[in-house]
Amino acid sequence: MMGYAAAPNGAGGLLWPELTPARLVRRYKRFLADVELESGATVTAHCPNSGAMTGCCEPGRRVYLSRHSDPRRKLAYTWEMIEMPGSLVGVNTLVPNRLVARALADGQVPALGGYADLKREVRVGEHSRIDLRLSATDRAPCYVEIKNCTLVSDGQALFPDAVTARGRRHLVELQQLVAQGCRCLMFFVIQRMDAGVFRPAEQIDPAYGAGLRRAVGSGVEILAWDVKIDLAAIRLNREIPCRL
Repeated sequence: MMGYAAAPNGAGGLLWPELTPARLVRRYKRFLADVELESGATVTAHCPNSGAMTGCCEPGRRVYLSRHSDPRRKLAYTWEMIEMPGSLVGVNTLVPNRLVARALADGQVPALGGYADLKREVRVGEHSRIDLRLSATDRAPCYVEIKNCTLVSDGQALFPDAVTARGRRHLVELQQLVAQGCRCLMFFVIQRMDAGVFRPAEQIDPAYGAGLRRAVGSGVEILAWDVKIDLAAIRLNREIPCRL
């Protein structure tokens, strides 16, 4: 990603790159979106989100794109946000990992304070990685798996928005790490401002909901934070309650 600089004054956020407004024509093949620019031209943008994006990909809505000049890229534009009735919504699934790492560096998440070192994309087992490992000399390491949440219904943030075998595997891996004496935590980043509570999306993936409750019962912690998002920056805003 280009241009996602840290927000100034230790605010625990990221500045957006220069954004181009457009209208969504359609999203297809998961990673592609046709959009109409204000000039009237239609271009294809990269959609950095492998989920269903339920409720966040309706044709005709205003979207915001970043533009990249790397000649090796097939698509110059990347879809970053969409305007929904209650909030801007960040759709780029690469943003939450950077956002949480930035917020931890700036001491914005009290539940994860006191760690001296942060390492990203840590290998666990032979075929998987966990998003963050926090370490300090006076405590066990803490593994943090970060999930991007864009689906909100009746004020409830819901995850996942599609059946996720990979997500269930991460829950099992975290439970195994807890059994080895590590601290483990699921961190749900709600990339919008219109949710008051977080719940697993039982109606979409009941196995994930059952797996999340099982993980919590085994000692895996969960956090859910929404964001403050506008056309200048995105920041973690507040912890919201999780109801399993």
